[in-house]
Amino acid sequence: MSGINKVILIGNLGKNPEVRHLENGRARATFSLATNETYKNKEGEKVTNTEWHNVVLWTPFAEIAEKYLTKGKQVYIEGKLSTRSYEDKEGNMKYITEVVGQNLTLLGSKNSSSEPMAAGSLPQSNEASNPETDDLPF
Repeated sequence: MSGINKVILIGNLGKNPEVRHLENGRARATFSLATNETYKNKEGEKVTNTEWHNVVLWTPFAEIAEKYLTKGKQVYIEGKLSTRSYEDKEGNMKYITEVVGQNLTLLGSKNSSSEPMAAGSLPQSNEASNPETDDLPF
């Protein structure tokens, strides 16, 4: 049996996406995403922990991110964990774990918190629709 590498996050962008257009025509967007967990401690006080995630999106989602995502926007990301390494200027090996997004859904509002964001023309996943199951009532 093969393994499963799946990540699902709902959070808010910590910064505007940085988008690079590569020579082969593909686009790559990177940004940080904050997820919050809230609980009550032993004293009954509300505590919020924020976890920061490095997210990478490739075409076509990188182009959607470039057009629609800004700091603070809420987004649903589905993807996989990927770790890469590089050598810094001092010759030390550095390791980065990233979420490589394979699905992106824009959440929240386009202009204000009362208007839902229209995402009908945006691709929601890389999967093609299946005409045999599209008419199922569930």
